[in-house]
Formats: sequence, structure tokens, C-alpha cells
Amino acid sequence: MKEIDQTTEQRHRAKMENRKAVQDAEVAEKTVEKGLLMVHTGSGKGKSTAAFGLALRTLGHNRRVGIVQFIKGAWSTGEQPALAVFGDRIAWHTMGEGFTWETQDLKRDIAAAEKAWGMALELMADETIGLVILDELNIALRYDYLDLETVVAQLQARPADLHVVVTGRNAKPALIEAADLVTEMTLVKHHFKAGVKAQAGIEF
Repeated sequence: MKEIDQTTEQRHRAKMENRKAVQDAEVAEKTVEKGLLMVHTGSGKGKSTAAFGLALRTLGHNRRVGIVQFIKGAWSTGEQPALAVFGDRIAWHTMGEGFTWETQDLKRDIAAAEKAWGMALELMADETIGLVILDELNIALRYDYLDLETVVAQLQARPADLHVVVTGRNAKPALIEAADLVTEMTLVKHHFKAGVKAQAGIEF
């Protein structure tokens, strides 16, 4: 272990005491408690993964979680069987039929998105649910499968204590404006470019 002289130790302690005082004062100023609308977007990996992390956190506080997958219906992801161990504390609905280049059927894609949004409204109205994850809703909005103005209005009209997470690339400006928290995942480097295929436990 690196040796630290007494002067350095005292300076560090004084610095951290000042830092703690500032941090404590800032935390004390925050008094509002409300349901948050959160958006995970950007070209980088990890948007849905972060949302499922929030699901675990919510479950850890004994609150139920509702999940609607808008696009990934053709995929089998590892999160679903893992979260299934929580029984009826998870309401999971996979309602997509794959990406639009897979279905190649606009009417079918729109119908699937509308059905998924209907389920999202049901989950948001369920008073026993504390968090709703709308996985890849941004993709459905990007391709105009759903009316953006209506979706944003209905998200804003959700119960005051309900948290909602929306994932997917290319979040619409109107949704970003309505959100309380927006995180953009930035792509710096991806193994896919080096010829590495999608792997269980990493991509799905």
C-alpha cells in the first residue's frame, strides 16, 4: 500500500469534508417525489439492458413491473426467463413481430404497434405496478407506427407516481422534451464491426 504522510491525509480529509457538506446541502434541497418518464436512446449498446436493471431495482423494493416489447417479438432474450422467477410481480408482454425489414408488411407492423400500445395503457393504469418498460417504443415512433402526439399526451397523463422507461434509438424531440430523464448511449466501439456475432447473454 502506498505510504501517505500526515499532511496529505489531513488535506484529503478537509477536501472530502467540504465535498460532503456541498453534496449533503444539494441533496437536502431536493424535495419533490414523482413518477419519472425516462428515455434511453442513442446509437450505443445498453438501452434495454439499463431498463431491465431498473426493473430489478424496482422488484427489490417489492413493487411490480410491467414490460411491453414493441419490436423484438422474433427474439428470445435472456431477461424474460430470468425475471420470470418473480412470478406475477412481472407482467411481461412481447408484442412485436420483429424489425420492419423482417416483416416487410407495414399494415402488420402498425397493427402490432397499436396492440402493444393498448397493452402499455393497461399496464400504466394498473395501480399495483410501479415501473413500466416500453422497450423499443422509440422505433415504433420513428417509423410512424403510432401517433407521436397521442403517445406523448398519454404518457404525460399516466398516474403521478408511476415510473416509465422508453427505450430505442432516435427518440423523437417531443418525447425528449416531455421526459424527466434522458440518457443517450454513445457508440464508441462495437465488437460487431470486427465480425463478432450476437451472443447469448450479451446481445440477447
